[in-house]
Amino acid sequence: MVKVSDIAYVRLRSPDLDLQEKFLLDFGMQRSARTEKALYMRGTDPAHHIHITEQGEPGLIGMGFYVQTEAELHDAAQIEGASPVEDIDEPGGGKRVRLREPNGYLIEIIHGVEQLAPIPVEPNTMNWGEDRGIRVGDEKRLAPGPSRVKRIGHCVFAAPDQKTTLAWFNKNLGLVNSDVYYAGDENNVVATFARVDRGEDYVDHHALFCTGGAHAGLNHIGFEVQDIDDIAVGHDYLKAKGYEHAWGIGRHLSGSQVFDYWLDPWKRLHEHWTDTDLLNNKNQTHVMPISQLRSQWGEPAPAWFAKHISA
Repeated sequence: MVKVSDIAYVRLRSPDLDLQEKFLLDFGMQRSARTEKALYMRGTDPAHHIHITEQGEPGLIGMGFYVQTEAELHDAAQIEGASPVEDIDEPGGGKRVRLREPNGYLIEIIHGVEQLAPIPVEPNTMNWGEDRGIRVGDEKRLAPGPSRVKRIGHCVFAAPDQKTTLAWFNKNLGLVNSDVYYAGDENNVVATFARVDRGEDYVDHHALFCTGGAHAGLNHIGFEVQDIDDIAVGHDYLKAKGYEHAWGIGRHLSGSQVFDYWLDPWKRLHEHWTDTDLLNNKNQTHVMPISQLRSQWGEPAPAWFAKHISA
């Protein structure tokens, strides 16, 4: 087992890289590289890329996770079915070990990928309740345009055998469960939010959400943006551009993040989120009935949302 330190990127396939790039630019990412066969998009944080699209029929190829040292890559190479440590022959470089999770999706354990200069974003100050006086003498004027995506936060996918799939990530990548949902009784687990384990360091509430499904596939990919104003401005921008809105704006219960979901041209859900819970090894796992998988405010999810599985 290794303990991955964070999710690094998602790897998709799309038949039209120009159309994919246009959506992702309007969604709030920037191009870091493009080859004849693949598109690499970044956020404002230093990661070289957080979203990879290869040319081909629409589908999820897999996802990448960071480890903090090259030695951990050699540990990962000892996992059953793993590749040797190999150089990454793609923009950004680095080294990786390749695995296949139980549904056949590619899992890349990576280290040493190039870091880029962060893209500057102006700070957004707010007057909150008893903290009025933080923003004084300064009129808030928000510029229209896309949200500013910072980084990838999580990937959500369905698996016919949710229990076995989640156990694979727990065992091999060191993910720990934050919230577990059951239907009927606690032995019938149907969905789990899992986070990376960095000990006492605080991390996002989840890097992976695995739910049951009739077949394996992607539900959505979540990307952190700057703040709640950024979500709202990006919402209006995507709406004006004619993209298909799925759900939001609202605030989840699990993870607590403010969210907004949009469909790309191939019906893949991409989420803007901000203000998630940060947990460490002192936080316990919550076990709850599936009825608690809901929002704290905002419209309820459309009936199709939870069952949405793209290729």
